[in-house]
Amino acid sequence: MRGPLRTDRQPVEPPVDYTDDQRWLVVGGRRWRRTDPCLPSDLVSALTSQLGRGRSSVRVAGRRGDDDAVAAARQRVALAKLGLGERGPRWWERAESARIEQARQSLRQLEELDRTRPGH
Repeated sequence: MRGPLRTDRQPVEPPVDYTDDQRWLVVGGRRWRRTDPCLPSDLVSALTSQLGRGRSSVRVAGRRGDDDAVAAARQRVALAKLGLGERGPRWWERAESARIEQARQSLRQLEELDRTRPGH
């Protein structure tokens, strides 16, 4: 039998650091591409929301064993990460206008997925 639930514990998160060029963040010794810093905050917020929805859908569909739904959810994750600059061409090698347009295009595609696949 377990004792009472302890609420005084805070989750332990690994320290986050950034490379000198500010293009990568380092978590637990692993390097990850940062979100493109030129993107407007409202666009980042919308894409981050879509990313979270996609990740959640991957988990739910995986638990159900629904391979088609997992694939669709991974498509959502990939589009959101592309829009954020975390996948695809390196954002620091592209013109700012092209990066912002890519983010907007990714968001439009994600919104189209919402219209064509309600409930996903």
